[in-house]
Amino acid sequence: MKFGTSGLRGLATDLLGPKTADYARAFARHLSETGAARPGDRIFIGRDLRDSSLAISAMCADVLSGTGLNIVDCGELPTPALAGFAWANKSAALMITGSHIPADRNGIKFFLPGAEIGKSDEAAITAMVEAAGPFAGSSNDSGAVVRREADALAWYRERGMAMAASGVLSGMRIGVYQHSSVARDFLIDLLKSAGAAVVPLGRTSHFVAVDTEAVPPETIRTFAVWTEEHGLDAIVSTDGDGDRPLIADETGAQLRGDIIGLVTARMVGADIVVTPVTSNSGINAGLGFEVVRTKVGSPFVLDAMEKRAGNGRTVVGFEANGGFILGSSFEHDGMRGTALPTRDAMLPILAVLQSARKEKIALSGLAARWALPVSASDRLENFPVERSQALMAHLAEQKNGLKQFLSPLGDTVSVDRTDGLRATFSSGEIVHLRPSGNAPEMRCYTEAATSARADALITEALDLVRSFRG
Repeated sequence: MKFGTSGLRGLATDLLGPKTADYARAFARHLSETGAARPGDRIFIGRDLRDSSLAISAMCADVLSGTGLNIVDCGELPTPALAGFAWANKSAALMITGSHIPADRNGIKFFLPGAEIGKSDEAAITAMVEAAGPFAGSSNDSGAVVRREADALAWYRERGMAMAASGVLSGMRIGVYQHSSVARDFLIDLLKSAGAAVVPLGRTSHFVAVDTEAVPPETIRTFAVWTEEHGLDAIVSTDGDGDRPLIADETGAQLRGDIIGLVTARMVGADIVVTPVTSNSGINAGLGFEVVRTKVGSPFVLDAMEKRAGNGRTVVGFEANGGFILGSSFEHDGMRGTALPTRDAMLPILAVLQSARKEKIALSGLAARWALPVSASDRLENFPVERSQALMAHLAEQKNGLKQFLSPLGDTVSVDRTDGLRATFSSGEIVHLRPSGNAPEMRCYTEAATSARADALITEALDLVRSFRG
């Protein structure tokens, strides 16, 4: 168990053990020591649909109630719904979710009153767990447990409808890939309220890990079948906890997350866009807004957004996974939304669909409006952390190590070390290798002139990674 790019992550079996109680106590202690919460204050808890989430949620509620905090159990709901509702009530929150990682894993996302925890908060909580000291400020009185799921979802729905005028999606036929997303029913209700004809698809009783940066080819083929069979204008979905969008066009082809972010930024009239180095390199200041690049992970994006907030500017952030962060409230082009400084899937889904509808073009035409490089991404699953660390160290420490390693693919002329190793070839093509911060995986991002070449670079680069024996 450790903090990754967004929240605590680990094997579900470990999260069902005593260490979770240690982290919950440490979070309560951190809230107390920083003045963010006192005994008697409320703390909101939610969860996704993983098999282990209910038990982990119950464990955290029991531990936190023993610290004197009053537990508000919001049940199963999207992460942005929990965070936003807790912040509307000036309270802290915990979301039990492994997000997009495999079903045998899980995690916890921690929220201060009004913000996600940052890297300094993670370090303080981890230090408390490792020190295993007594909880300062504990109470002998157990906090009350109140279920508020309906209120939280009602708050999130009201916010969503403010971003989609009644009937704005009339005439559109949209498939919702439900799988095991905790947002699956909410998303259908929201789209229907906006006037769309909705076709539910692919609902499962078991948990399916949907990674919006590495959607399996068989899923894309299924989308193509569904769009033709049902006459769909689009297919939409989210990852497990509903904070990353998955959008496919009228042919079943996926819209990449950074393209979704770009469309959404334009729809909300963004002045400043903060996005990690993994997002398409063609997203730059020439598109009408200032662009700031960061390491991968919402804490880094949020930190950069906070530094640039103010002066009436609309500040947004998005990642290559499609998750969109609204740093300031906006009203633009018939849409309006309140700030929600955590990843959200509903705003980008609504923005993309409304953009296509208003411009009277198919979704496939949205990405074609900009002359961006074609980008692709994939991963090696179950790639040991020790092996990825050894590879990164070898490539970084050896003189011309990355250049030699990638020489079968192209001639490396520059390397960006912001997060992992991002090589630019003399051809202008890009190969970016980065170990996942959430699971034992090696991720690869590429850019090229064509989709076929970007995919080929992915395949060849990951083959090189597999062959590494250093």
